[in-house]
Amino acid sequence: MKLLARYLTGQVLAASAFVLLALMVLFAFFDIIQELGSLGRNNYGLGQAAVVVLLNMPGHLYEILPVAALIGTLFALSRLVGNSEYAVMRVSGLSSWRVASYFAGLGVVLSLLLLVLGEYVAPWSEQAAQRYKLLATQSVVAQQFRSGLWVKDGHAFINVREVMPDSTLRGLEIYGFDKEGRLDWIRTAEEASWRGDQTWDLKQVQETRFETEGIRSASSARENWQSVLTPDILSVLLVAPEKMSARTLWRYVAHLKENGQKAARYELALWSKFISPFVIPIMMLIAMPFATQGARSGSASSKIFIGILVGLGFHLLSRLFGHLGLLNDWPVMLVSGLPLMIFLTIALIGIRWSDQR
Repeated sequence: MKLLARYLTGQVLAASAFVLLALMVLFAFFDIIQELGSLGRNNYGLGQAAVVVLLNMPGHLYEILPVAALIGTLFALSRLVGNSEYAVMRVSGLSSWRVASYFAGLGVVLSLLLLVLGEYVAPWSEQAAQRYKLLATQSVVAQQFRSGLWVKDGHAFINVREVMPDSTLRGLEIYGFDKEGRLDWIRTAEEASWRGDQTWDLKQVQETRFETEGIRSASSARENWQSVLTPDILSVLLVAPEKMSARTLWRYVAHLKENGQKAARYELALWSKFISPFVIPIMMLIAMPFATQGARSGSASSKIFIGILVGLGFHLLSRLFGHLGLLNDWPVMLVSGLPLMIFLTIALIGIRWSDQR
């Protein structure tokens, strides 16, 4: 049985790697087409566009690895069934549930790879790609409103005119309020640089305080400023929540909750990170009932096509539940976990039906 396990694993890995390579080339082609519109802006040329496309590859790999595992499993098993190898394995005593356990184990290993990729590699490469492009095109990271970017920090409201690719803040204004909600002080700075340990180095600082005796102003060339606003929080402006690391999402969700702001979208992305290791095994299990049926039950191409549609339906259902959950304030655990449980049930029912035939 160990020999059969290694043989099945090798066949599925080879097919999945081939599908993954094809999908990565396709996504790279689409990225190149998208970057053509930015060519000629300042120093942004073909070489810079190629660097951005390469840096985006880990993020695409994180997205398409479950789909590649699904299609690879379908192709590998369909080929084994077409060559009657799978029938010989079944006659030798290999049950569908044993095959499912092999694929589940392989899926767990691939999921660990996916977890490391999504937690450490993909978020860094996405930020690096965006920062590199912004530097090449001499653009700013964010100006969400005409008045700049607004962030709440306890009893203070922070307004930043420009966030630069190196996390430098320009045109900083901080409005401090007392517990009764009255404006207490205003601090402005031309520029702020990150020093670490929740500390920013403010330059050309002007502070105005509103006291009972009157208005008092003071200025200084440099000043330290401690705030919950960090480059990790600013990275939200560069990377979509679904592509952020779980650590960054956890800190940003805590920041939003501490300041009484809505964090549902980021909580949903965080819980999706938690359940992502279970996606690949379920994708591989879903492939089994479609691929292991003989020629009498229909053409192999049609079964593979239906299996792919079922697998892709998981992603569509997950997104649908996500949008509905955000609109109706459903519990994020239910929204992120229900599609997974539905398709796991479908996979187990399909394997049982296949084993009884």
